[in-house]
Amino acid sequence: MHIQFLSKLRFTHTYSFALLISCLIVAIAATLARATLNVAGALLHKPDIAVLLLLPNEGIYDSTLLRTTDTERDYLIQTKTGPKLARLKKGETEWFVEEEVPLHQGQ
Repeated sequence: MHIQFLSKLRFTHTYSFALLISCLIVAIAATLARATLNVAGALLHKPDIAVLLLLPNEGIYDSTLLRTTDTERDYLIQTKTGPKLARLKKGETEWFVEEEVPLHQGQ
């Protein structure tokens, strides 16, 4: 039976590789956690950003807050298909789009 000892070079290489992979896993987890907190914060505490996140396919390039209460917000949003009125309502834990009405442009 032949016993092979781990050389100093091989040990350093293995140790360095394990440390690098561990740091990479921690960095990826931290990035995902931060992104999740940002999205959760936007949906819970910042409905101005939530209107952009809740209507991603509308192509919103401008929004104006028209009316606000504790549980509702009305926005005039400019989209790629024209102006719309969006009403956001606060649920138990987050904001959601209650109503979205396209507006006619004046001639």
